[in-house]
Parts: sequence; C-alpha cells; structure tokens
Amino acid sequence: MGRTTSWPPAWATEDWFIKVWSDLFNRALVGRFFRAIAAATGFSLSLATPLAAVAADEAATAPQAAPKLELIDPPPMPLPSAFSTKGQRPKSNPTLLPPAATKLDPALQRLAAPATLALPDKTDQVKIVELRPLSLQDVENLAEVNNPNLKAVASRVDQAQSNLRATIAAWYPSFDFTTGNQFPSWTYGRQYNYLNSIGSTTEGGNTQTNRWAATANLGFNWDLINPQRVPQVSAARDAFEQAKNTYLIALRDLRLQASQAYFQLQYSDDNVRIGQTSVQASLVSLRDARARFQAGVATKLEVLEAETQLARDQDLLTESLANQANARRNLARLLDLPQNITPTAKQPLRPLGVWMPSLEESILGAYAFREELDNALLAISVSNSNANASLGAVQPFLSIVNNFVTGRTFGYAGLNANVEEGFGVSSGQTWATDNTVGLNLRWSIFDGGRARAQYRQSKQQAQENAFRFADTRDRLRFEVEQSFNNLRADTRTIQTTSREVLSSRESLRLARLRFQAGVTTQREVVDNQRDLTQAQLRYARALADYNNGLSELRRRTGLDQIAICQPPKLSAIKPLEDETYTVPVPPEPLPPACSAPYQAAKS
Repeated sequence: MGRTTSWPPAWATEDWFIKVWSDLFNRALVGRFFRAIAAATGFSLSLATPLAAVAADEAATAPQAAPKLELIDPPPMPLPSAFSTKGQRPKSNPTLLPPAATKLDPALQRLAAPATLALPDKTDQVKIVELRPLSLQDVENLAEVNNPNLKAVASRVDQAQSNLRATIAAWYPSFDFTTGNQFPSWTYGRQYNYLNSIGSTTEGGNTQTNRWAATANLGFNWDLINPQRVPQVSAARDAFEQAKNTYLIALRDLRLQASQAYFQLQYSDDNVRIGQTSVQASLVSLRDARARFQAGVATKLEVLEAETQLARDQDLLTESLANQANARRNLARLLDLPQNITPTAKQPLRPLGVWMPSLEESILGAYAFREELDNALLAISVSNSNANASLGAVQPFLSIVNNFVTGRTFGYAGLNANVEEGFGVSSGQTWATDNTVGLNLRWSIFDGGRARAQYRQSKQQAQENAFRFADTRDRLRFEVEQSFNNLRADTRTIQTTSREVLSSRESLRLARLRFQAGVTTQREVVDNQRDLTQAQLRYARALADYNNGLSELRRRTGLDQIAICQPPKLSAIKPLEDETYTVPVPPEPLPPACSAPYQAAKS
C-alpha cells in the first residue's frame, strides 16, 4: 500500500523556506535538497533544467557570507472586487445619463415619426418634397423621440417589469371559481324497456328524465412554504434591472449613431463642395489650355492633361453626390422621418470640441458608468438565483387549501311512465354544500438527480458570466484606450492636413502666377490643383474622424466632458508664421484641435 504524505507540513512556513533556501545556496546543496524532498514526498523531481543549472553554478561561486534574500518585485496591490465596488446586484441609475427626450421641440413637430404600421402604396407618398436643414441638437432630439429601435428596447423594459409582477404574485393566495359543465345543466331523456319471454314479447314500461342541476366550486390555495419563490423573484428582479441597463446602453448607442451619421453627412457635404470647386477650376484650366493651343503657344498635350483632370474631378463630384444622397437617407432612416422629407446639415463640418479628461480618468469613467459591467454582474446573480431555484424543486412545499362546493338539483330522473299517479309523483329538489380546509404537503423525494444537475449547470453559468465580466472589463479599457489614441492621432492629422491645405493653396496660387508669366506649363497648374483637392479631402476626413472620436469617447467612457470651442479658420493664403508647421510628438504636449473657452485637454 502506498503512503500518503501531506505536503507541505504545518511547520513549513514562508520564513522557514527562506532560511533553508539561503543556507542551501550558501553551501551548494541544491541538488541534494531536491532529492531529499523527492524521497520524503514520493514525487519525482528533475533538476535537468537550465534554471537549476544556473542556480547550482551561482551557488558554487557564491561567497560564504551570503546577503539576506529580499523580494526584488513587491507583490501587486490587490484590486477591489466588483461586488464590493458595485454591489452583488447593482441597480441601474438613470441619473448617470441624461434622460431621453420625450417630445419634440416646437420647430420639429412636423418631423414626428409616421405611424408604426404605416406603409406607403403610392409614389407621391415617398417622393421627396422637402429638404430640411438640421443641427446636431435637432438630430439628437429627433433620434431620441422617433427612433423605433429605442422604442422597442423600452418595450422590453415594460415586459421585464410585467414578468417581475407576475413572479411576485407567487407570494399571494389564489382563488379559483369553477363550475364544470353544470352551471346550470338540463337533462332530458326517455327510455323504453321491452321484456322478451319464450314465444312472446311484452312491454316492460318506460322511464323519463327531466332534471335541472347547478354546481359551483370555490377554491383557495396559499403557499406557506415555497423554496423556489424567493430565488425566482430575485432572478426576475435582476432581469428587470438588466432590461433597464439595456435601455440605457441602447440610448448611448443611439446618440453615438446619430452624431456619427450627422458627421458623415457633413463630410459628404464638404466632399461635394470640394468636388464642385475642383470641377470649376478644371474648367478654367481647360478653357485656358484650349485658348493657348488655338493661339499657338501651347501644345495638344496640355489640352489633353486639362481634359483628363476635368474628368477626374467630375468623377469625384459624381461619387460625392451619391455619397451625400446616401448619407441623407441614412440619417432619415435613423430619425424615422416622414417619407417625403430628407434631412440636410445646417452646420458645416468643423471640430466639435476638446476632450477634457485624461486617459486614466476616461478608463475609470468607463468602469464606473458603463452599464455593460452592471449587466455582467446581474447575469452572475441571475445564474445563482436559478441555481437556488433548482435546489428548491426537491424541498418540501406546504400549502393551505380550502375547497367550497355547492350544488342544487330540481326535477326527476328514472320515473316510470306507467304508474297511475303520472310523471310528477317522484319529483323533488336537493341542495348540498361541502367545505374542506386542510394542508397540502408536496416533497419530491427522488428525481433521478435532475435538480442537482440543474443546480450545477446554473453555477457553471455563473462562473462563465464571471469570466465574461473580466472579458468585458478588459474590452472596455481597450475601447477607451483605442478611442483616446485615435483622437490624439486625429488631432495631429488636423494639424498636418491644415498645413497641407495652406501649402497646396499657396503653391497653386504661385503656379498660376508662373503660368500667366509664361515661366511654367499648364501641367504644373493641373498638378497643384489636384494636390489641393486631395489635401482638402484629407482635411475634411480628419475633421470627421476627430468628431467621431469625440463621440466614441463620450459613448465608451460614459462621460460628457467636451469643451465646445470655435473652429480654426483657414486663411486664403499661407501665413508667414505657421504655428502648426511643427507637429509635436510624445512626450511633447499636443495642441488642441481648436481653441476652447475652457481648460485645454490633458495630454
């Protein structure tokens, strides 16, 4: 028989291990020590590892007076548990998020959403008859009031509340009133009997039934002991809190989608403006090239180059117009506008503001205000409640029961029709009542292990939800860091692209002056015009990405700390001293995308 040895023994404390290891390293007895442990515990330990070899070499060359061993890396500080921070069952807090609008502004009343089940069947009903300019505030107001998806999520909150009320009803007694098929009932019938004898047939008589009856049963049941009642109510309450959190998450997502759709519309408007300007400039260049060619001072090549650039600009304008139409209709879909109205951007594309919190503050804001973490904790609580409900199925149930039965009959049944007195001789009526009060005990002694298996399954689901909480926590931090870093990059891009626009604009002006002076060719003007167009497109893209980054940080952190500022205005000519010429890189401070009336964002 094998010997079981408990390891480590009670006397083998941490201080004892440090002392022993220090002595062993001083005397170069590492190998002998490991073999002693193997002999004492029965384990097979191998020293054929690089770490053991290095330790043995260092021990052989170590001086006799070895210094005291100290921990080089101190243990990390333990982080607080989510249950101690948010509670076992955190409740949704609508005050952490500005509530959704419930009515439209007076100026937006005509833009109310059509009926939910409305479906156009004529072309005039879907023909666009109005282009309605909207601001960002108008878009948010319309989205919160009109969006059907947000209404659907709000309906699920009502469903969860109704389910909670239905579950709480298990605490109250129940009354049942039943009648069966006798409330009242009328029975009428006739029976003829013939008696057969040997060689003859005689009439034996007949009977008739004519009876009225009525019965009613009033039942009362009240669970005095129900082991499943408490965990089921707890699970329903947690599901209700999850539904409210889901609504808040949907509201945050809707505000993000509305703002990004509006920024995309602004970006498409800028692209159309840039395309129109480029087409006009290309038409002027083509006109000049043809005039110079007819005058004999230019070649056919310059005319072809101008025509090529005009075709490119026209293609850009065509694509920009299509993207603009799609962006308008996408915003109309999100706002659930009337079928004959298309929204437009009232404001041009510009930097929205400056993000005030630091990266660390943004991460903690996400941990504090994101409802996703609360829902993950509630999922753990729901699984634990379901586990307790599974065990409750095999525990005793005790109920008080009361049944009250009453009935009345009137008439006759089975009366012989041949008697001298006639049909009414045996007629009569009855009235009976019965009341029973008692206790009902129900206890499932053996269920084949089903309850225990369901308990383990729910506990395993709770463990799974705990892992998902950790995954959600890490994902939220990554999202915040990603948005924060992208916002910093977009800020630098605004600085570089704005400088690129100014330089390209100045280069185009000088190229035109050189062309008019006959110093250069039309090709240089065309190239600079193309460079300006591309620089303007990149600048517009940078502004849209920056605003999208602000909206993402607002959504992913749960914070609403954006310092609204006035946009920088690009001059027509390049200034002599350009402050944005040098784009700083970390650790140098990064200037904000625009001037804010408040404190600049933390870098």
